[in-house]
Amino acid sequence: MSDYYPQTIDYGPLFRKSDSPTSKAAAVAAADFIGTHEAQILEALELGPAHRDLIASRAGMERSEVWRRLAAMERRGLIRKTGQQARGESGMRQAVWEVVR
Repeated sequence: MSDYYPQTIDYGPLFRKSDSPTSKAAAVAAADFIGTHEAQILEALELGPAHRDLIASRAGMERSEVWRRLAAMERRGLIRKTGQQARGESGMRQAVWEVVR
């Protein structure tokens, strides 16, 4: 895993106490790919600031996988918006993100 992460990462609660056992098991399994996705996003941003579609392209991920992680990564202080926007594949303007150093 990337140098950005400690050995264990607290993603906060991924399930409610009232959730079914299968939902709880799925949430625990999700923690593995969340860390992998975040590491891929950080590595993509090491190449320079980028919008969501470009991050996905650089990281070899789906756009939906990227946007699901951006807000949580921003809350933890790993990445931030640059204040700029760029046009994505759809022509819509997207925030440009960068690694916090």
